Amino acid sequence: MENKLEAQNRGMFLPISLKASVEICNMVRNKPTKKAKEMLERVIKLKQPVPFIRYKGETPHRRGKIAEGRYPIKASHEILQLIKGVEANALNIGLSSNLFIKEIRASKGPQQFHHGRQRRIRMKRTHVVIKVAEMQGKKEQGLHKVDKGNVTSPRDFNISQSSKNLRLNAGSHYQGKK
Repeated sequence: MENKLEAQNRGMFLPISLKASVEICNMVRNKPTKKAKEMLERVIKLKQPVPFIRYKGETPHRRGKIAEGRYPIKASHEILQLIKGVEANALNIGLSSNLFIKEIRASKGPQQFHHGRQRRIRMKRTHVVIKVAEMQGKKEQGLHKVDKGNVTSPRDFNISQSSKNLRLNAGSHYQGKK
């Protein structure tokens, strides 16, 4: 069921690169929509690069505080249009203009083929989903709150401690160190 405190917009079958859109999504996630729009407009004007962290490959270094980066203009333009659309959706359902990007993700769409004389050429297709919510005060309440009891991240799981517990609980038939 859709939550009334958030708005959503989907971009389906967008003709943009999946790798560039994943990096843009990582850049604008958990940012206010106004700041995200300014960042993407600067990318389109070649003033600010998008930091490529996951899909960097042979990407050159850029000036500033980032290491590897590129200027994915086409993907930035498409995601900028989606952010403007989700802001309009939020205003339409009665949310204020003080919004932040709660969730943004890019996933692989179906592969579409263009036929030619030699062989078929695969074209890029990407799905992008954006959800925004209202900011409450200076920070979103659920954004920075972490429940210590239910955390199951890989950082909390220590392999040496778990194997030690297994050895201690294994019983007398275990012949390893105790």
